[in-house]
Amino acid sequence: MMSILFNLQNILKRGTLECMVSLDDLRAAQSRIKGIATRTKLIEFQSVNSEDTRKLFLKPENLQPIGAFKLRGAYNKIAALGDAERERGVITYSSGNHAQGVAYAARALGAKAVIVMPNNAPEVKREATAAMGAEIVIVGPGSLERQVKAEELAAQHGYVIVPPYNDEYIIAGQGTMGLEILEDLPEVETVFTPVGGGGMLSGIATAIKLSKPSVKVIGVEPELAGDAQASLRKGEIVQFPADQVSQTAADGLRTQSIGPINFEHIKKYVDDIVTVTENEIREAMKLLARNSKTIPEPSGAVAVAGFLFRRDELPKTQINVAVISGGNIDPALRAEIMNG
Repeated sequence: MMSILFNLQNILKRGTLECMVSLDDLRAAQSRIKGIATRTKLIEFQSVNSEDTRKLFLKPENLQPIGAFKLRGAYNKIAALGDAERERGVITYSSGNHAQGVAYAARALGAKAVIVMPNNAPEVKREATAAMGAEIVIVGPGSLERQVKAEELAAQHGYVIVPPYNDEYIIAGQGTMGLEILEDLPEVETVFTPVGGGGMLSGIATAIKLSKPSVKVIGVEPELAGDAQASLRKGEIVQFPADQVSQTAADGLRTQSIGPINFEHIKKYVDDIVTVTENEIREAMKLLARNSKTIPEPSGAVAVAGFLFRRDELPKTQINVAVISGGNIDPALRAEIMNG
């Protein structure tokens, strides 16, 4: 336990304003991932509420080759490494989608990949990661626990760490979604993104605000894992207990705290963060599943849940976009949710 606390103290010291991502970084990432990550097209969401005149467009990152947005940041990070670094192999820590992104990118670039995963990671994500040739190491459910293990293995074997969110290259890779949203829908007024460790939110917010500052950026996360909202409100990083965040069905958002580098971007560029209940996430999943192109995993439905159920807390805008971050859902869980 003392080792974990010591590592947390070191981790929290790493985020500085010197790590802020620029538009040049975002455009470089866009160039690197071209032809690797799918340029997902916006899909208009058909609301069941006839009294709601707002328009919502969906960014379906569930249609990526790995079924989630994480390929963008993972490939950008590994592609930016030198040849000697890639030859050492890469390692990451993830509950599933980033694991698959790193495994996919490492295979494409000819690098060995080692993934530290929690023992409560969905089996469908664990199997998909192994199928791409990655070596998997299983630890307990805490997000900090798997990070510490990855850092230990990196020190022992010389692997290069590919963080799931607290990294400028990861942020820039995820931020390419923001550039695409503005290119495809210049009149957008508010963008909603899920929040876990903060890589997607910080990346998209940076891309949006550096390109068109008038657009609002709202993060959405489960109440059970509402550490990002608590951090933004308090002005410093707040950590949630592992046993609490592990209870949300949104397994991709079970981080105990946001990254320090991400937090600097969130403080500067994000307008607000709202939280949603587990029932609201499930209701959003049911609505999204009506279209075969927008079937989400629980994490992927969170941004839409925020748009649907937190209207009183949101900007009064008419043209909105929500990111479906992924669609890698266990078939049994999907059946349970769809059957109520």
